[in-house]
Order: sequence, then C-alpha cells, then structure tokens
Amino acid sequence: MSDIGTVETRFATIATPEAPFVFRSGETLEHLRIAYETYGELNADRSNAILLFHAFSGSQHAAGVNPEGPGNAFWTPECVPGWWDLYIGPGKALDTDLYYVICANYVGGCYGSTGPADINPATGERYGSSFPHITVSDIVRSQAMLLDHLGIDQLLAVVGPSTGGLSAVTFATTLPERVRLVIPIATGVKTTVLNRIILLEQILAIENDPCFRAGEYYGSGPPETGLGLARMISHKTFVHLDAIERRASKDVIQPEDRFSWYQAHDHVESYMLHQGKKFTDRFDANTYLRICEAWSRYDPVREGGAEDELDLFGRSREAGQQYLVFSIDEDYCFYPEEQAALVDLLKQASVPHLFLTVHSEKGHDSFLLEPELYTPHIQVMLRNASESAAV
Repeated sequence: MSDIGTVETRFATIATPEAPFVFRSGETLEHLRIAYETYGELNADRSNAILLFHAFSGSQHAAGVNPEGPGNAFWTPECVPGWWDLYIGPGKALDTDLYYVICANYVGGCYGSTGPADINPATGERYGSSFPHITVSDIVRSQAMLLDHLGIDQLLAVVGPSTGGLSAVTFATTLPERVRLVIPIATGVKTTVLNRIILLEQILAIENDPCFRAGEYYGSGPPETGLGLARMISHKTFVHLDAIERRASKDVIQPEDRFSWYQAHDHVESYMLHQGKKFTDRFDANTYLRICEAWSRYDPVREGGAEDELDLFGRSREAGQQYLVFSIDEDYCFYPEEQAALVDLLKQASVPHLFLTVHSEKGHDSFLLEPELYTPHIQVMLRNASESAAV
C-alpha cells in the first residue's frame, strides 16, 4: 500500500502561439503542455524542491496511486502504481515530510505532455511524424519552464535514474545555478557505441513494421509487432539474465492476438513475448522513437554549449554543486564503466562527489526494486545539502 495515497496528474502550459517552444533542432511547438505530479509540501522559502527525471518508458507518476492518469488510452492498469513508490513518501529516500518532489512527463511523451499522439490544434489531426525531434536538452529546458511555472528558482536536488540521469546531468551543467545536489543513478555521461547499436535495432524494428506507415498510423492501428520487438530488445538490458530465468513462469503461454507468427518453445521465450505484448498497450511508437533518438545522439558537451568536458563540469564546481553517483555492478544497460567515466570527469573538474557501487543480482532494475541499497546514502546527502543551504 502506498504511503502517498491517491494522486492526480496536473498540467502546465509552457508554450502558446505567442510564445512557442523552440527545440534544439530549430523546430517549434506553439502548443505545449507538461504533465506532472508533486508529492510533499513546498516550504515557505521554496528551498526544499527536488526534481525527479523518469527513465525511458516511465511517466510523471512516480508515487502513490493514480487510477486516471492523463486520461488517455495509454494509461493501463500497469501505470496505476507509482514507478518509484518505494523511494518517495514519509521516511523514504525522498522524504515527503521534508521535501517537495516533482516528476514530469518528457516533452514528446505519451502520458499527458504534448507528444506525437496528440491533436495539433492547427490541423485538427494528430502530430504523428510532424512532431519535432527532441534532445535531452529539450527535455531539461521544458522542465525548467515547469519550475518557473511553479515559482521555483533553485532546486535542492535533481535526481535521475537510467536515462533520467542523462537529464539530471544536463540540468546540472546547463543550469548550474538552479540546483545544489545532483544524483545520477545507473546512467552515463554520453552514449556508448553499444547503446547506439541497441537503439538502432529498436528503431529499425518499429520503422520496418508495415503498420508503422512512416509514423502516420493513428487511424489504421499501431505497429504493435515492431514496438513489441523493440521492447524485447531493450528489456534484456534492463533485467539481469538470471532474473529473467527466475521471473519467467514455467508455463509456456503463446499470445494469440499478436506475434502468432512464432510459436514459443520455452518459458523464457513466452516471458519475453509477454513483455513485448503488454508494452504495446501502454506506449506510443512515435514517442518511443523520439526518446531513442534523444538517447542515441546525446552529447552533454554539445547540448550544453561547452568547449569540452572540463568546461562543462567546471560549471558544477563554480556553482558549488555536489554529486552522488550510483553504479550497479551487474548493469548491462549502463555499464559500470559509464559511471566511472562520469566520476573521472568530476575528479578532473574538482567537483565534490561521492561514488557508490551497488552490488545486486537484479541488474539495471536494481534502482527500481532495492531501495535499501540506495536510501541511506540519498538521505544523508539530501540532509547535508539542506543544512549547507541554510547556513
């Protein structure tokens, strides 16, 4: 049972025809809303706010129970519980008795923030393939505008697990004066060759589905086979292979409505087909492609307008930031070497930091499932950041 209780998605309009949102690509959006949730109370001097960036297929719904969500077809029963409920609430890592936690859906998302599946008011049709391409810096800027909407000038902390960590690092280095503590969890500092290959496989899986129709599939039916395959390609990096073996039911169940071209032969195949199938019910393929592209092309130096890595992280040093960097020893999505590379840059730039390695058999999913391995360290660093700000 959640400590937060029932919550609702809220919306902030951050772009209008009079003040459009300009993407890094130069494309613009005249109508942009951001879906978000908050937990806890903002204190009188607005100094206790924490911005949490969700991972690739996450949403603004990080804690509590949200039966309605943004009110669209992608909000399935799987979306109702908060994805980081084990970490948010009284006495938890992000203690709602002390802090005001904000989590927002990415621009281009499918959980309430304006995205490809939404209606373009100018045409009366869904944006589809015409929706602008996004970058991590676009995600960061849009959420900084949400903070402006909420009247928050500076954050106590920014937190980001997995791909959300890319946004956390980008926020800290492009808007250094707006945050004191940075907590990247199981993430990286730039996209590796392996990441780009795996992302390309997912992109091609979707785009080669005949139902994709170059992104214009809303009237004819989504590319379920391609999207399901893309999810299976990624899923094997999120979950440790031993955990897949343990989780897979010993019963072999063949989906009858999708993927009928292949007959599952064992319980692992059945498990993977199930993961792909259920994902297609709760996610939009065009959103998936936009996030794949943002991750594949991520370069914090270029997106931050810096000369090099030392110039980029020198901003964190000059702003007096501290970092708490978590690595997972059995992570096959963001390998431990990627966090080590981030820490090496922090050392070179003389940025105060704490680097911790979590030992887990759950792989990348550890950050979702094992709060006891992260919570004590997060609590201490947040308390220290709060105390230093009060001096």
